[in-house]
Amino acid sequence: MQPTDPALLHLAQDPVMARLIAETPNPKAFTDYENDVYLALLESIVSQQISVKAADAIFGRLCALFPNNYPKADALLALSFDDLRGAGLSGQKVKYIQSVADFSLTNRLDRPFFDPMTDEEIVQYLIPIKGIGRWTVEMLLMFVLDRPDIFPIDDLVIRQRMILAYPEQTEGLTGKVLYKRLQEIADGWRPYRTTASRYLWRWKPNAV
Repeated sequence: MQPTDPALLHLAQDPVMARLIAETPNPKAFTDYENDVYLALLESIVSQQISVKAADAIFGRLCALFPNNYPKADALLALSFDDLRGAGLSGQKVKYIQSVADFSLTNRLDRPFFDPMTDEEIVQYLIPIKGIGRWTVEMLLMFVLDRPDIFPIDDLVIRQRMILAYPEQTEGLTGKVLYKRLQEIADGWRPYRTTASRYLWRWKPNAV
C-alpha cells in the first residue's frame, strides 16, 4: 500500500496503530482460492488445530483422490469414510467435509451470490454447516471474499497483539470486559478493520 492509501491514512489517526504500521512490513492484501468458497471451506476444516505443514500435506492427499485434484461435492460424498480417513483426516473432520459437500449441493456458494450480502448475513448463512464457526467465516470474508471491515476478535493472535499494543487500555481486563474494550478500540478503525487486523498479525512486538 502507498502512504496515500485511504485505509492507512484513516488507521494512522490512532497513534498506536500508526506506530504499528510504521514498524511493520506492508502485509499483502490478497485473496485465496480465486473466490472458490467451497474449496476454502474444505481447506479450513482440514487446517483446524494442526500445523500449516501438516494441513497442506493432508489437503494435498485429499485433493489427489479426485480427477483434476478437485474434490467436487458429489465425488467427495461418493467416497467411503475409510477412503477419506486414508488421506489423514480425523473421523470428525471427515464428517465436517462431508457436511460442506452436502450443503454445497443444495445451497449456493458462488461469489456473485455473496457479493450483495452483508458480512453478518454471510456468517449466519454458513455457520449451520457442521465444523464451520464464526472465526472460520471471518477468515473467509477477509481472505477469499476480500471484505474490508472484518475484526476477528476470536482470533487469539489478534487479542494478544492488541493487549501488547494497548497495555494501558487493557491492563487487568479479562473475559467479556476485555472483549468489550478490544471491540471499542477496533471501532476506531472502521471501515478498515481488515487492514488493521492484517497489520496486527504481521507486527512483531519484540522486533524493535
